[in-house]
Amino acid sequence: MIHAITPITLLCVVAALTLPTAVRAQESQNRAVVGLAGIYAPAYQGADDYRLLPFPVIDLKYGRFFANARRGVGADLVDGDTVDVGAGLTYVPGYRRRDAPAGIGRLSGGAGARISADARAGMVMASVSATKVLSGDVDGALVDASLALPLRASPRLTLIPSVSATWADGAYTRAYFGVSAAQAAASGLPAYRPGGGVKDVSASLSVNYRLNDKVSLGATGVITKLTGDAKDSPIVIDATQPAAFVSMSYRF
Repeated sequence: MIHAITPITLLCVVAALTLPTAVRAQESQNRAVVGLAGIYAPAYQGADDYRLLPFPVIDLKYGRFFANARRGVGADLVDGDTVDVGAGLTYVPGYRRRDAPAGIGRLSGGAGARISADARAGMVMASVSATKVLSGDVDGALVDASLALPLRASPRLTLIPSVSATWADGAYTRAYFGVSAAQAAASGLPAYRPGGGVKDVSASLSVNYRLNDKVSLGATGVITKLTGDAKDSPIVIDATQPAAFVSMSYRF
């Protein structure tokens, strides 16, 4: 996610959800941030239908152990002042039967093993993660990378522009965007066997406002563009898609 939110939309959204807390991570080694977000996003990547969904805001850290939507649940292997490297488990989303074109069917999400690295250089925050799918109908591997520039407009207001990209191997792209012979017969769409490559690129702008030391409000807008073989899939109706969310979180 998570339901039916697209992979890259999820990554952009949850990165925005957790970036404000990452900016504050230097203030406390341990933290607990919880809240709720409303996400407006495509029903699947490439769909022309959109859904409005609730999504939990969770960013927990105790020593080397962490739990948040972007990195999953796991532990830091390196926990430094400027570089963090962690490994854990995360959820890799698919899509519902009712959201996919008729005859394509459901793509069940599953668990993925994820290793991630975050680095800070001055005001710039860079992240790169690799995920290997372990279960569900989704298959293969994903690598995502992002750059963000948190800007403090005031002591309470932070603006976070960011860009990101996702690479997917052929197994993932075929599972998510491919059309088998059976699906082609059932849907009327042409059979399609895509290969791997850069799957999508995106840009986002997040706004985080701290009402006080405990409560924060957030909003993010994201634009994602499919590329390569993913863009040419018969199930892709819109290759360029917006998504947005608003959130409220509480820091214990």
